[in-house]
Amino acid sequence: MIPSIALNDGNSIPQLGFGTWPLRGEEAAAAVSTAIEVGYRHVDTARRYENEAGVGEGIRRSGIDRSEVFVTTKFDGEFQGDDRAIAALHGSLELMGLDYVDLILIHWPLPARGQFVSTWRTFEKLQAEGLTRSIGVSNFTPAHLEVLRAETTVVPAVNQIQLTPVIQRREQRAYDAEHGIVTESWSPIKGVLGEAVVEEVAEKHGRTPAQVVLRWHVQNGLVVIPKSANRDRMVQNLAVFDFELDAGDLSKLDTLDAGPDAGANSDVEGH
Repeated sequence: MIPSIALNDGNSIPQLGFGTWPLRGEEAAAAVSTAIEVGYRHVDTARRYENEAGVGEGIRRSGIDRSEVFVTTKFDGEFQGDDRAIAALHGSLELMGLDYVDLILIHWPLPARGQFVSTWRTFEKLQAEGLTRSIGVSNFTPAHLEVLRAETTVVPAVNQIQLTPVIQRREQRAYDAEHGIVTESWSPIKGVLGEAVVEEVAEKHGRTPAQVVLRWHVQNGLVVIPKSANRDRMVQNLAVFDFELDAGDLSKLDTLDAGPDAGANSDVEGH
């Protein structure tokens, strides 16, 4: 059973989800259907991934009731600005064959454009209309979130950022926690699995390196969305709730942190 984390708007989000980038078409549909079959109840997509139709087909193919799956999508720079996200969300719902999504995110702040505040106000409208249960952001720094806090009234429920034991973003996580924002990790195991420390902890617990890294995210209170089209790996990635890293393990993994400057630049669009 995957635990859920409470959001600041009264909703909740499954702590471990299924990432779908860069899957497309039938590959995306088959992977999502398989992921749901093996136990995932949280699926992450984005307009930029060009796989929303496949994601929707995978949910239908699984045979599970829509209400049992938490669906996130994200809108990139093409949909920033006054009310542009309205057509974006309607388009995503049509592609996925859904009446609502559980969470929409501003994919990147793109601060040079100066449009993420107006985009956020549009998100507030979409939430009020019930087309999305929750609203959040992706790749926002504390500086971007401070602008939202000063100019709008709804605090983001989620901030999805690149985060691994090598890229720990401690300042960002602390800011999110202080303001009631759940931090969600994208590419949570990338560039970490070959680290000697990870392999050492994995051997100690009789687990795979990926399971150890995902467990690190879980014990740090993060939502985490690994991605794999391989059924066996999907199952392995889910099996992280029946063991625990001790203080020594966590300390060893924390030594991998490359510091605050590690990772991607939030001023450009990427994942």
